[in-house]
Amino acid sequence: MKLDRETIVSEALALLDELGLDAVSTRQLAKRLGVEQPSLYWHFRNKASLLDAMAEAAMLGHATAPLPTPSDDWRDWLVENSHSFRRALLAHRDGARLHAGTTPQGVDFSRALHKFDFLVSAGLPEHDARVAMLTTSHFTVGSVLEEQADAGDDSHEGPRLDRAEAFEAGLALIVEGLVQRAGHLSNRPR
Repeated sequence: MKLDRETIVSEALALLDELGLDAVSTRQLAKRLGVEQPSLYWHFRNKASLLDAMAEAAMLGHATAPLPTPSDDWRDWLVENSHSFRRALLAHRDGARLHAGTTPQGVDFSRALHKFDFLVSAGLPEHDARVAMLTTSHFTVGSVLEEQADAGDDSHEGPRLDRAEAFEAGLALIVEGLVQRAGHLSNRPR
């Protein structure tokens, strides 16, 4: 097996899926790859840079989703963008924990700016567009964090919460609040 960044990240994500984020270590990864631990540092400065690369790779499906176009309805787009993000987070064990605390860089930052500009051009004030993106992102990460923390925990009493249904209801509240706010602002005398 040729040892390159892509192979290391792929195997690290496989390790994540098998054992969870707490068990991912450079020692464990080197053992899995059949190499000495220091050879990983030729490709990654430290574990933090490896985790950043893993988070970026885990988000690839969402990061390559089509960007909004001027003909898109901003409400539908915001909901679908949140669904795409949720699917990416759920694609890997502890995906939300892996992603939490990361910030968009490079192409991802450019894509975030495009999304922001789309919301503004659709009529949302800049502040509301910024808050909408942050709120839906934080809500999605938080929802998936809770869902993944609950996975396999059978100690709950009473009926289990349908996480997908709760996510949809919360997302609808966010979008409805934005619609009401946008309507209120557009009716305000100038």
